[in-house]
Amino acid sequence: MQKIKFTLFSLKDLLVAFGPMTLMIIVVCGIGYKLVDPAPPRSIDFSTGQENSAYEGFAKRYADELAKSQIALRLQSSQGSQENLQKISDPDSEIEIGFVQSGSTDEAEAKSKGLVSLGSLFYEPIWIFYRGKQELSSITQFKGKKINVGTEGMGVARLFKQILSVNNMEESEVKLERLSSTPATVALLDGKIDALVMSSASDSPLLQMLLQTPGIKLFDFVQAEAYSRRFPFLSHVVLPRGIVDLGRDIPARDYHLISPTATLVAHESLHPALIGQLLQAAQKIHGGAGWFSKQGEFPSDRYTEIPVAGQAEKFYKNGPPFFQRYLSFWLANFVERMWVVLLALGALFLPLSKIIPPLYVWRIRSRIYRWYGQLRSVEQAVEQAIEQVPAGQRQQVGEIQLQKLDEIENKVNHISIPLSYAEELYGLRSHIQFVRKRVQALIYGAAVPAKPPDYYDQSHTSGPANAQSPH
Repeated sequence: MQKIKFTLFSLKDLLVAFGPMTLMIIVVCGIGYKLVDPAPPRSIDFSTGQENSAYEGFAKRYADELAKSQIALRLQSSQGSQENLQKISDPDSEIEIGFVQSGSTDEAEAKSKGLVSLGSLFYEPIWIFYRGKQELSSITQFKGKKINVGTEGMGVARLFKQILSVNNMEESEVKLERLSSTPATVALLDGKIDALVMSSASDSPLLQMLLQTPGIKLFDFVQAEAYSRRFPFLSHVVLPRGIVDLGRDIPARDYHLISPTATLVAHESLHPALIGQLLQAAQKIHGGAGWFSKQGEFPSDRYTEIPVAGQAEKFYKNGPPFFQRYLSFWLANFVERMWVVLLALGALFLPLSKIIPPLYVWRIRSRIYRWYGQLRSVEQAVEQAIEQVPAGQRQQVGEIQLQKLDEIENKVNHISIPLSYAEELYGLRSHIQFVRKRVQALIYGAAVPAKPPDYYDQSHTSGPANAQSPH
């Protein structure tokens, strides 16, 4: 005997009722996902700097921060700021972002190359280390000396030439060397060059070593304020006494320096969603107090000649995007990109929510109501027999209809519906019994019932007594 499983609702009918709406939502979301802005890439090519440089150290910290949001930062070393700028500007290069020193280009050139700034990150003072017993106080005192200004890819050479020009000096009046940072430091210590010019944040290991090396002096830009007025991308900063080593009082006095800033420069094709992530990382890495900056001074939308990206301006004004404050990066980005589609789905949900529940009810009840058609055909056959068939032949008609009723009842007894709709099932069985009695009356000549009973015949079925007539 088949066992009927009783449930509070029909999962199959629920799926059929809600299926079309669910499919439509999936299709609409899929189309919207393709039409709206593409999802951000999961990796970025980042140009850093020379080995053991501050650029390289900071880039590794950026990679660690972005890895927390499942974004891979592919680091590529370079000679420095100028090479980074060239790579980002090159349409054939895969590099999308890198550190660039302020003063490396101008606004018109940056716009023509599709460059945008994400903001300034930290001061990169011009450090001039030299050997000798005499304290030098003017750039003109370096005439005839052998000075290293770094490789072609670094931005130091460009800056030092500008410094020479405002001191009425020609490039030919000094001997410029083009060694990278580490070999140049060794050459200075060995006495093979007279001075070393570098532009670096205070985090550079080479810089900190030179500041503590006996016999190596740091040039004091006593005219630092004048330099900052002549070159808007330069700032006047002070290296405080004892900042390197308080116990040994290094340096033994304040030094005035001129400083460009390191900026985070990207190509305008960089996905806007990644800008927010990069700036959040920048806040964690550069937001603290340092040798030259106050707490919260960086990152900043100042100190850069390259136009600041629109998404970066919003970040500086309002902070991180709303959803990124509470959701993971990828989920927040999905919501931000799909909000138009989600809004449209919300508008569709209200009318659909009024259609689907009645559809579900209809599907359940249709399992019962469809048997009333066959039940009605039996009843019509009975009525026709009463009116047209002679009394002696009515028994044969009645037996045929009783057989049909048995088949209908057997099938009805195997209908599975949720318990909340059991009343309709028991009502159908009551009506089957009512028609059976009419057929029996036709055969045996008993009185034909005028309407369905108000209760169920206990010999055939059981249940509540609220059945309605199929007429």
